[in-house]
Amino acid sequence: MESDSTDLAAQTLSICRDLIRIDTTNTGDDGSVGERLAAEYVLGLLQDLGYEPHLVESRPKRASVLLRIEGSQGSRPALVWHGHLDVVPAIAQEWQVDPFGAEVIDGILWGRGAVDMKNVDAMMLAVVKQWALTGTKPPRDILLCFFADEESGGKLGAHWLVDHQREFFEGANEAVGEVGGFSTSLAGRRTYLIQTAEKGIAWLRLVAKGTAGHGSAQNPDNAVNHLVDALSRIAQVSWPRELTPTMTALLEGASELTGLRFEPDDPAAIDQIIAAFGPAGRWVAPSLSTSCNLTGLDAGSKVNVVPGRAQAMIDIRPLPGQRDLVFETVTDLAGPQVKVETINDDVAVQAPLDRPLVSAMKAALKRADPSAGIVPYMLPAGTDAKALSRLSLACYGFAPLRLPDGFDFTAMFHGVDERVPVEALAFGAEVLADFLAQC
Repeated sequence: MESDSTDLAAQTLSICRDLIRIDTTNTGDDGSVGERLAAEYVLGLLQDLGYEPHLVESRPKRASVLLRIEGSQGSRPALVWHGHLDVVPAIAQEWQVDPFGAEVIDGILWGRGAVDMKNVDAMMLAVVKQWALTGTKPPRDILLCFFADEESGGKLGAHWLVDHQREFFEGANEAVGEVGGFSTSLAGRRTYLIQTAEKGIAWLRLVAKGTAGHGSAQNPDNAVNHLVDALSRIAQVSWPRELTPTMTALLEGASELTGLRFEPDDPAAIDQIIAAFGPAGRWVAPSLSTSCNLTGLDAGSKVNVVPGRAQAMIDIRPLPGQRDLVFETVTDLAGPQVKVETINDDVAVQAPLDRPLVSAMKAALKRADPSAGIVPYMLPAGTDAKALSRLSLACYGFAPLRLPDGFDFTAMFHGVDERVPVEALAFGAEVLADFLAQC
C-alpha cells in the first residue's frame, strides 16, 4: 500500500510540473494562448493508458478533453469529475521564479497553475493512471472533463460543451471540481472546507455619453461626471447580509469547533466566528452578502478635451437568489444618462448538503486526517460548476489539500508566486483516490 501511495504522489508531482510548463494563459480575448498543447498532453497520456478520450475545440486552440470511464455499477448515475486547463496571466518580472518553470524549492512547487488548477488536473490524471495500471474500476461511471476557458467564464469551454456536446453528460446527476477540501487553521484546529455553493457573477459595463467639447468651457453634459456620479451611488449600496444554507451550516460547524457563540441575528457573533478562520476568512466573509467592486475605468484622450463617452467595469458577485436585485439596483442607480451593459451574467450555485456524495468526501478526509474538523463553505468566486448546473447536476468543489499552518492558500489564486506544498499534492491524490472508490 505504501508503494502505491508513493507512486501516486510521484505521478501527481510529475504530471503537475509537465502541465505548468505548458503556457495556457487565458487573457479573456483573442490574444489567449489557448489550451491545445495541454489538451494534447492530457489526450496522449490517457490514450497511452488504453482509454479513448476525445479532444474538442470550440475555436482553434481552445481545446477541452472528455472521457467516459466505465464504472463497476452501471445502473448508478454517473459522476462528472472536472478540471480546467487554462490559467490567468503571470507577469514574469513580478515573480521570484519563472512562472512556467515548475520549480520545486524546499518542498514547494512554484508556478502559474500550481493552485489554480493544474495541481488538481494532475491529481485527476494520476488517479486515473493508477486505475488503468491496476485494472481498477470506480463504482460509478466517471465523466472526466478537462475544460478550456474557465478563467473567462467558460464560454469557450464548459458552457460551450453543455450547449454542443450535451449528450456526453447524459446519465450524470452530480459533479465534483475545484475549489474545496483544502485545510485551514480554525482556532488552532486543522479544518477542511468542502465547497457546496458559489456566488453568482454579474460583470457589468457602465457606459455614459455626453457632449464632447473643449476643456476650458463649462459643460453640464460631461460623460465623465455622469459616470462618476453613477459609480458613487452604486459604491454606497449596503447589500443585505443573508445566511444561505451553506453559510448557516459553516457557522454552526465552526461554532462547534471553536466554542464561539453563533446567533443568526447577531452580526458581531458572526464576525467573531469569521475572524477565527484567519487568512481563509477573506474567502468566507464575502459569502455573507453580495459584493461589488469597480475594476476598470476608461475615458478621455487629452487633458483639454471633454470626452463624449466614458465607461467603467464593475464586478458584482450576487448571493443565490439576489441576481434580480443586483440588476434592478444597478440599473436604477446608474440613472438615465448611463447605460448598463452585461459582460457576463452567470448563476449562483447551491448544492444539497446532505447527499451521500458529501458524506463520502467527509469520510475520506476523516480517514486521512482523523482529528480534523470539516465544514461546508460557499466560494465567493465562480467555477465551471455554473455551466454544469444548467444540466441540473448537484455541483461540489472537492480538491483536498492538507496545508501547513500559516500557508496563505487563498492568496495563491491568481496571485504572484503561486505555489503549493508537494506533500499537499500527495495528500490530495490519496484522498481523491479513496473518495472515488467509495462514492
